[in-house]
Formats: sequence, C-alpha cells, structure tokens
Amino acid sequence: MIQGSIVALITPMEADGALDVPGLQRLVEFHIEQGTDAIVAVGTTGESATLDEAEHIEVVRLVVRQVAGRVPVIAGTGSNSTREAIGLTRCAKEAGADACLLVAPYYNKPTQEGLYLHHKAIAEAVDIPQILYNVPGRTACDLLPETAARLSRIPNIVGIKEATGKLERLEQIQVLAEPGFLLYSGDDATACEFCLRGGKGVISVTANVAPLLMHAMCAAAIAGRRDEAEALDAKLAGLHRDLFVEANPIPAKWAVAELGLCKKGIRLPLTWLSEGCEPAVRAAMQLAGTV
Repeated sequence: MIQGSIVALITPMEADGALDVPGLQRLVEFHIEQGTDAIVAVGTTGESATLDEAEHIEVVRLVVRQVAGRVPVIAGTGSNSTREAIGLTRCAKEAGADACLLVAPYYNKPTQEGLYLHHKAIAEAVDIPQILYNVPGRTACDLLPETAARLSRIPNIVGIKEATGKLERLEQIQVLAEPGFLLYSGDDATACEFCLRGGKGVISVTANVAPLLMHAMCAAAIAGRRDEAEALDAKLAGLHRDLFVEANPIPAKWAVAELGLCKKGIRLPLTWLSEGCEPAVRAAMQLAGTV
C-alpha cells in the first residue's frame, strides 16, 4: 500500500526552460533522505501541461532510475484525450512506474458516464495500479463520489486523489466504494484532518518544501495521533496557504530554489514568483523551520 506523504514533485529546469537532469536527480535524493514516502513524477506540480510527450516519459524514467526501488514512484499520465492517456500510461508502465495518477479530463467537460468510460478504458488497456485524480478547480469537471465508487470496482483502479478540500467527499467515497479503495488528499490545507478520518495520505505540494515535517504529520494522522498531527500541521499551515499565492507550482519552485535545491527555471505561460509575493512564502518557510 502506498501511503503517507507523497510529494507532487516539481520538475527542475534551467533558466531557459530546458530540463535540469542533475537537479532532478539531486531532488529525488533529497526527498528520500527527508523521509518522503512516495514520489509523483510529472503531475500538475511537475508542469505536465508544458512538457512534450518525450520529455514527460523521460522525467518518469529518470525518477524511476534514481529512486531505484527505495520508495514507490507514481507517474502522472492523465489527459483530456483517452487515447493519449492510454499511451502515456503504457509508457509509464514500461518505464517502471509503480502506479499512475490520472487527472479527470480537463477542458472538454465530459459527463459522469464519459468519465467512467474514460477511466475504464485506460484501466483495461494498461495493467498497472491507477489512482483517479479529482481537481475540479483546474479541470472544470467534477468526478462525483458515485462515479468514483463505480470505478473502484475495476481491479486496477486502486484509489483516488480527492482535491476538492471537501471532507464530506472522503466520507461519501468511504461508504460507496469497494473495501480497500485508497483515499488520498489532494489539498494540503485539509490533509491532516483527511488522514485522521481514514485517508491514507496526501499527494502534496507542501512536501516539496518541508518533506520531513509532512512525513511526520502524515504518519501521526494516519496512526490517529490527533494532538501530535495537529501540532505538526500548525507549523505547515503557512505553506499550505502561501504556496498558492500564485498558481501552483510557481511559489513551490521559488521556495525550492530558495533552499538551493533547483535553479530558477519555469516554462511559459507560468512565470517566476512576483517579488511582492516573496515575503509571504519566505515567512511560511520560516514557520515550518525550513529556512
């Protein structure tokens, strides 16, 4: 079972936007040393929207190779094209990923039946554990608990990243889904409570900046140690909030660069963090004890 603090890893880049391969390798080592429980390669935070297919799969390969089996690697392989998602998922399996994370199709607004058939087709085409990813704030498409429950009956659809921040969604899916269906938070601000109520972890932006603290918080919350988990989460609250002062992953990349772990590289249409936002992110890092 994959559980705990699962980092939605940034993709290090050079100033011109080219992939920074040595930086990626160093970042993987940093996360393993800091106790990160699993790594998502090329999710939203990894700038999947602006990597071409060859780069996308290369990042997955590089992460798998560097991790070398020490923690699970989950490859982001979602698309608003079912054929493209199948192709990316097949490539991720060939690259050695342990599981795939598939965002609900964005922009084209499928029906619930369309969402069901999309994910069913990918699961049937590629025999690898698959995690659904519901983030309607980005996709303009909400994968409802009833649809998630239908999909939970497909053997290799093993869980869902629920990023609405609505804790009632956790309870609804727990009731409706197949036993053993894994629930992960996709919202750092509510992840502590999510795990205290039975979630198995968080696929986290904050973990890019404070991996050791996120690991400890998740471990305490999953074990039901409420007081400990909440005390740790209080130190992370500023990051949960201020890593979103501009669109993710802009603040996260700035913060990781401040830690000396990556270069100042990001791809258009994303831009480097505005100077006016820097003090808030720096203060949040100080609260978490990372600087």
